[in-house]
Amino acid sequence: MTGVYTVSQVNAYIKNMFVQDYALNRISVKGEISNCKYHSSGHIYFTLKDGKGTLSAVMFAGQRMGLSFRLKEGQQVVVSGSVDVYERDGKYQLYAKEIQLDGIGERFARFEALKNELEEMGMFSGEYKQPIPRYVKTVGIVTAPTGAAIRDIINISHRRNPYVQLILYPALVQGENAKYSIVQGIRTLDEMGLDVLIVGRGGGSIEDLWAFNEEIVARAIFDCATPVISAVGHETDVTIADYVADLRAPTPSAAAELAVFDYRQFQADVAAYRRELLNAMNRKLLARRSVIEQFRLRLKLKDPVYQLNEKRQRLDEMEERMNWLMDGKLRNRRHRLALYGERLQGLSPLERISRGFGFITDEEGKRIQSVGQVNVGDRIWIRVRDGKLLASVLTTWQSG
Repeated sequence: MTGVYTVSQVNAYIKNMFVQDYALNRISVKGEISNCKYHSSGHIYFTLKDGKGTLSAVMFAGQRMGLSFRLKEGQQVVVSGSVDVYERDGKYQLYAKEIQLDGIGERFARFEALKNELEEMGMFSGEYKQPIPRYVKTVGIVTAPTGAAIRDIINISHRRNPYVQLILYPALVQGENAKYSIVQGIRTLDEMGLDVLIVGRGGGSIEDLWAFNEEIVARAIFDCATPVISAVGHETDVTIADYVADLRAPTPSAAAELAVFDYRQFQADVAAYRRELLNAMNRKLLARRSVIEQFRLRLKLKDPVYQLNEKRQRLDEMEERMNWLMDGKLRNRRHRLALYGERLQGLSPLERISRGFGFITDEEGKRIQSVGQVNVGDRIWIRVRDGKLLASVLTTWQSG
């Protein structure tokens, strides 16, 4: 079959036509920035639009050296570069080499004007911000009933605390009537006396998020008696609702984490505190028991019974020592007495008498040792070994 081409051949042919077109190789396009995304690779992907159409565009990291400002939603710019075909997708896009500001887009101008007006009125002041309760039981949610935002909020809330009650007001979050639906949702949930409200939606372009830049939405959030957490778009998306809300969350998932305390973590913390308390109590008990034991030992030392027993023991020891010393003394004295007895035995008159000598006394028992002590006719007693004799002095003579 003749005249049949592959998709790649067609895309390559069209790309070649674009390359050969001098006007498309050096072109400047004026439009409003939308769907701007800074990729981790350094490339910038965005859309240029006007009142009747859109044009996809990209600025590669190597071309960003000349870009002196950060692209934002709603900026009116002039992009210079070339229009070429991305063969893989068969789509044409503007490859930017230079970007210059060309005034402020209509939506961006409205955003800045309302932001400045509400800020001058004090609606962004911290003194009007209500604190988010630490432990909430009921959470109101104003968002679309379908989509990633509500699923993320439900999943994270149930994971963190399955006992928290979630109440959804299914609101329109995009389109002309979205602002009225959001306001009605805020007022309805506020009248229910809930603990906190989450107002938001998933990411999108500045047009998709515009309902949260409307003044009536901002005033409904400001007038709400219930603390409000705004959760609009991605982390880089900022709306008027974020400025007015009591707390801004970068994403709906983060809003659920900020609103609902982690019950499982709370249980783990309580268990850890309980263990720490028990350990501290055990340490205290051990310390007190040690002190009590010391006091018990000190009291035992002061106990009269203990003191009496100790004195008795010491008395017994002293008695034993005294008996030992007395026995020693007695043995020593007996030994000395025996020595003295032996010495006296040699000097004893009875000993001499037993050898044939006699012991002579006068009638009064006074020992007679000399002739001069008696006279003739005196009566004397003579003691011998086995008795004594009474004699009379017949005569005396003195030897030598």
